[in-house]
Amino acid sequence: MARLGDNTWTSDGLKAAGFTGWVAFEALSADLETVPRAGGVYVVIQGVEAKPDFLLSNPGGRFKGRDPTVDASVLQANWVHGAEVVYVGKADNLRRRLREFARFGSGRPIGHWGGRLIWQLTRSAELLVAWRETPGAVPKEIEKTMLADFRAAYGKPPFANDPHLLGR
Repeated sequence: MARLGDNTWTSDGLKAAGFTGWVAFEALSADLETVPRAGGVYVVIQGVEAKPDFLLSNPGGRFKGRDPTVDASVLQANWVHGAEVVYVGKADNLRRRLREFARFGSGRPIGHWGGRLIWQLTRSAELLVAWRETPGAVPKEIEKTMLADFRAAYGKPPFANDPHLLGR
């Protein structure tokens, strides 16, 4: 996968880069058959005009009793103004990973917390997820490149990536 430049971080740019799907999280469980079982990368998108509105408590699953809620100051610090992409992820099996991601968001105790900040957005069910298979490449390496490209374009990672960095 070629490096993604500044103008590729829009839904149109990502479509041109081969991302498919574009399914709302609220409809994802019904559309899982369209998600490939292959390895790849995925993005979670919100409208660029959207302003952040956060829930006080994260409705995500409590794995081993751990609360996924993050303080509002962290959410504000991590917000990337003007960006459509709120999360970049990878998977060895896109269908399995996206099913787990959606189940976690619905409150099930799934052990993978990646992207958990998106569930504190008040309109998380409306977020779109798109994916791209990465045949012959390691999804983790593609994700790493994508995150570096996003950081180069916006000065920090997408909103729900690396919450421990507190907006850096």
